[in-house]
Amino acid sequence: MSSSDAEQAVLYNIANATVREYPFPHFYVENVFPAAYYDELLRKLPATSVYKRLDETGTVPKGAYPDRYICDLEDAEQDEFENGRGDFWERFHGWMSGEQFARLVMYKFRHGIAQRFGDDVEVRISTDCRLVRDFTHYAISPHTDTPRKIVSLLFYLPADDRFRHLGTSLYVARDPARRCEGQGHHPFEEFLKVATAEFRPNSLLAFAKNDMAFHGVEPIQDPGIERNLLLYNIYADKVVPKPGRQVPADWSVHPAPGWPWRIAAE
Repeated sequence: MSSSDAEQAVLYNIANATVREYPFPHFYVENVFPAAYYDELLRKLPATSVYKRLDETGTVPKGAYPDRYICDLEDAEQDEFENGRGDFWERFHGWMSGEQFARLVMYKFRHGIAQRFGDDVEVRISTDCRLVRDFTHYAISPHTDTPRKIVSLLFYLPADDRFRHLGTSLYVARDPARRCEGQGHHPFEEFLKVATAEFRPNSLLAFAKNDMAFHGVEPIQDPGIERNLLLYNIYADKVVPKPGRQVPADWSVHPAPGWPWRIAAE
């Protein structure tokens, strides 16, 4: 199957997914890629030697999350090229990092984004996309992600249904007044688990970040686990508000290389 056919199928499935608003805007889709394309994607996953341990990327402190490994799609492309394995990741990266895909995802969560930023503002956005490989003992406690995050998509990439329970969970704080802009992770016992998006083959969990978007992964106890995902994120690089409105400084300090997204009242 061509990349363009796969792209259209993914766009269709995301565009027609039902957004659930509680505890924060999110949706879950099964069979997000065409079956043949998903099988090819699994076959093309790089060896673990191509991945870097998360704490070696400079995004978290040394020693944090030792059971999580990251592979940027540029590294997957390079590995594929050097080993004569074709150009699957180059073609995949081409459409997944494109403006059409980002705009669809932003539009899907337009109401939640407008609630967060306000109406009639322009947001300059950028994206990243990377492969993730978690192993036994990985866990991440409830958090809401960096303040720059707007939307996250988690494409689950298991080979079968055996480990459905290893999906990402959604939480609400036991203290209903609790909020978090994203600068910390919090103890599991301070939250109630609302739902877990099952870690099923070819499924997708997507959600919009806000200060109540608590999510996490409970400790993986099963032996011999290799948990594969593809993470796609949209970030706010610059927010241009209406006259008289202010936004946090850390959303405005970047040179705004990304695409503008206009939030307007409907």
